Amino acid sequence: MGNNFRSTTVVGIIRGGKACIASDGQVTFGDSVLKHNAKKVRTLFKGEVLAGFAGGVADALALFERMEKKLQEFNGNLEKAAVELARDWRSDKVLRQLDAVLVVLNRERAFIITGRGDILEPDDKIVVIGSGSGIALGVARALVRHTDLDARTICEEAIRIASEINIYTNSSISVLELN
Repeated sequence: MGNNFRSTTVVGIIRGGKACIASDGQVTFGDSVLKHNAKKVRTLFKGEVLAGFAGGVADALALFERMEKKLQEFNGNLEKAAVELARDWRSDKVLRQLDAVLVVLNRERAFIITGRGDILEPDDKIVVIGSGSGIALGVARALVRHTDLDARTICEEAIRIASEINIYTNSSISVLELN
């Protein structure tokens, strides 16, 4: 699930009827770290959906707003909102220029949405994006398969280990949960 975006790692997991999303806080520009505690995750639609981004901040904020509107339009139906956002993103000339990837999840479904029109829903309900995504995905899958840890602990540990290996990920972790 890796992508070309450097400068972040975001992990979302659904486990035990709960959803959690976590991200690191590092923002880089070229080879410089500009910020250590950026917030790259947020709640949408009355606190019922978790979302995170990798890529350009302004672009991601625009996509968060559009996702919120789609969730309102489709009364919280996450799949329908994700499909419609991806359709708009792929077909609209202005939106096509946005340089970001989103993850969105609720207690039942988890999606990765890209500007190419991709909507990915992993079978294991683990979504990851960003430069440390391969590392975080490996950690999360191992912990889900071989421990009874909760979603929050798994998300935090996946980011923490990714931060030890990936230079574009740090250990200043933001976490949001749906219980």
